[in-house]
Amino acid sequence: MTWHQSHHAVDGVMVHPFNGEAWKHFNSVHPHFLAESRNVRLGLCTDGFNPFRTAAPYSCWPVILTV
Repeated sequence: MTWHQSHHAVDGVMVHPFNGEAWKHFNSVHPHFLAESRNVRLGLCTDGFNPFRTAAPYSCWPVILTV
């Protein structure tokens, strides 16, 4: 749980999502969350598509939540 706190990344190489701009922005906006190294960040991803082409009004939206 504390790996992201002690790991030092190489500049220009993205090796883990904590190196991403989104996490850096989140850390700058919420420094109290960053202060506790055991806090867990969750990633939420959705992607909608129409399985029956454009003729039907149905769509699927898979939702993926990752730690």
